[in-house]
Order: sequence, then C-alpha cells, then structure tokens
Amino acid sequence: MKNEIVLVRPTLELKEKALEYRREHFQHGEKIIYGSELFDKTESYEEWLTSVTRNTDSRTVSEHWVVTDTFFAIRKNDQKIIGMIDLRHTLNDFLKDLGNCGYSVRPSERRKGYATEMLYQLLKTAREAKLKELHISVEKENTASIKVVQKNGGVYERSFSFENEGADIYKIAL
Repeated sequence: MKNEIVLVRPTLELKEKALEYRREHFQHGEKIIYGSELFDKTESYEEWLTSVTRNTDSRTVSEHWVVTDTFFAIRKNDQKIIGMIDLRHTLNDFLKDLGNCGYSVRPSERRKGYATEMLYQLLKTAREAKLKELHISVEKENTASIKVVQKNGGVYERSFSFENEGADIYKIAL
C-alpha cells in the first residue's frame, strides 16, 4: 500500500521531522495540535520528549496528568510524519469530556484516510492495555473526525459544551 503508516513513539532521532510537522500546522493557522500532549505549547522538543516518555509509566507520570501513550504516525514509504495520536489510559475530571484519545493529521495529508487508520491502529494498543472502551470527543461541526470515529465503531454517547463550543462524546467498545 502506497500510503501505509506505522505508529511509533517519539524519539530524539525524530526531532527535525517532528518540528517540521508542528511548523506545518502553525503555518496553516492551527494553534492546537490534537493528540500531541502539548507539543504545540512546548518550545523545547527535548523537554516535550522527556515529558511524554515519563507519562507512559504510572510511576513517573506527571501529577497533573494520566498515563498516556503518544505516537507519531509515520508513512512507511518516505518516513514522513503524517499525524499524531495519543491514548490516555484513564480519564480524570479534566479529561472526562475530552476523552481517551486525540489525533491530528498534517494539513497537506488530510482526506487520505490517515486518521481512520491511525485510530484503527491505536485500538489495538488500547486492547493490549486492557481498556474496555474508549471515549472520544469531537466538535459537532468536525464531520471528518466524526466519520473517522464512526468508521472505527464509535457510537454517539452524549453532548457537552467546552469553552462555548458544542461537542459530542463517542464510545468505542473494545
């Protein structure tokens, strides 16, 4: 498959590709990179890498966060970072309306099925972590993301409002 991807954990070796990925989002006026565990807010790649690595383990996770696996989606044929996706193993009070997972695809690579494949691959990781279900929030007007979640078995659960924006929670049974 020409556009086959693999999910990989961030490494120092991926720094330049990661910064290029972030730059593309910013150049398109996007200040938030979903599923990036604050990569959009951190100036130092090394500090971010340390944080996401610590957050994968219950013994070292930040006291204000939950155990989270963060991945780059890398296209196999050219090793380009296509997207980012994360898996939050539990939901705290802050995350109850944000869900177990966030994801983004670089603007130049959208509408090619990458987000659907990224979420599909992440579901395997969630099953291996013994999660029973995922809750994913989607802004009501984000029809592309709604389709991604539904293609992966997501079923509407409830609606909520966050910062005056309407959103829905979908549940994917594992």
